[in-house]
Amino acid sequence: MAGALGTAAMAFAVPGLAHTPGRKPNFLFIMADDLGYADLSCYGRRDYTTPVLDSLAAQGMKFTHGYANSAVCSSTRVGLITGRYQYRLPVGLEEPLENPDLGLEPGLPTLPSLLKAQGYHTALVGKWHLGRLPNFGPLKSGYDEFWGNRGGGVDYYTHRVGGNEDLWDGEVQIEEVGYYTDLLADRSIRYLEDRAAQPDKPWLLSLHFTAPHWPWEANDALGRSESARLAELPSGSDLDIVHFDGGTQETYAGMVTSMDMNIGRILNRVAELGMEQDTVVVFTSDNGGERFSDTWPFSGRKTELLEGGIRVPFIVKWPGLTAPGSTSEAPAMSMDFLPTFLAAAGGSAPSATPFDGIDFRPALAGRAMPERTLFWRYWNKDQKAVRRGRHKYLKMGSNEFLFDVVADPLERGNLKDRMPELFAELKQAHAEWNADMLFDPNARSYGFEPRMFPDRYDWNE
Repeated sequence: MAGALGTAAMAFAVPGLAHTPGRKPNFLFIMADDLGYADLSCYGRRDYTTPVLDSLAAQGMKFTHGYANSAVCSSTRVGLITGRYQYRLPVGLEEPLENPDLGLEPGLPTLPSLLKAQGYHTALVGKWHLGRLPNFGPLKSGYDEFWGNRGGGVDYYTHRVGGNEDLWDGEVQIEEVGYYTDLLADRSIRYLEDRAAQPDKPWLLSLHFTAPHWPWEANDALGRSESARLAELPSGSDLDIVHFDGGTQETYAGMVTSMDMNIGRILNRVAELGMEQDTVVVFTSDNGGERFSDTWPFSGRKTELLEGGIRVPFIVKWPGLTAPGSTSEAPAMSMDFLPTFLAAAGGSAPSATPFDGIDFRPALAGRAMPERTLFWRYWNKDQKAVRRGRHKYLKMGSNEFLFDVVADPLERGNLKDRMPELFAELKQAHAEWNADMLFDPNARSYGFEPRMFPDRYDWNE
């Protein structure tokens, strides 16, 4: 069904994709890490403001049913870069990605490689988290340039994890001084200035912040102090950046507002370089929020298939396509960006690996989209979820639910006994879809015990 929708949507012709006639659009894709649905003030955050991203939403379209491909980060990144459900690939089955022999296989069609084939220059600035050297890396999967961290997170000041530097320029390990969010913005601005020297060549800049992922360190004296404290912990594992007892709401606010400010620096430079009307800007998150996040009006958070774990901020400003200040209730997902960008660039899905995502430009133009069915699964608690229309099937442990997530966004009114036929239909749909995915071996079979996200609820009670 997803393939059929993708084909139909990609056939939809949208005029005026870029301001300059005949020019392919540039793509500035910005992804936050562990940012909750309501962590921007334009989505409802109350204790701080995010004026830059609020302004981006006011200039473009804000989605209220935007979803991450997974409730955890590297799995979503697999879906994003391939345009497919991550469960089709071994690298998409493990989170956190600890196995050095797993990664995104070089040669697979990806967002950067497919755009590169359409004449684009491509770069990743920030978090990769899809496999380690020497077998895996951004330059092996279609990016012309890479500057950032390869793992799941780094200290914001030392740029270290497990006592080791995790900051790279291409495949060369480097050292830099500065707050990581600032450094990522600095590098992005440098990339834009380099692109300005070739104004006729379109580009893709994937900017993947680590903010506001732990360690919770704002760009202030307290953040520097926390960084120094963590640096004194025993090295050799990532425990020196994992601190579930650390941070405060004020620190979290500082991390998010720093990211917002730095995005403002980047967008200002886009405008100064005369690129604004030819550049599509996207902002989203890789999964739902963590400890200090606001996910209202949803329940759940990262690692959970409740709405708070998978519903994320989702903003698109597309000159000539999105109406300023518009809102869309169309369900959209991380894996939709690749088919959308590629279609706008004049390309099509590779026949050997058809997309599960769809070209959602009709929604961006304010038009209706065909009804679609979205699927998730997550090994911890044997979680399963299906979204079709306003209804959602959810399994947590031995408990199963049917929710109307429009009328009941907190997912508190279980309708499975009131609507047994729909409940059975969505449950069966998940079983049929899952039969086409790779068997999930459960992360424990890869040789480690999941200690990062201990069981928070006993769903079998």
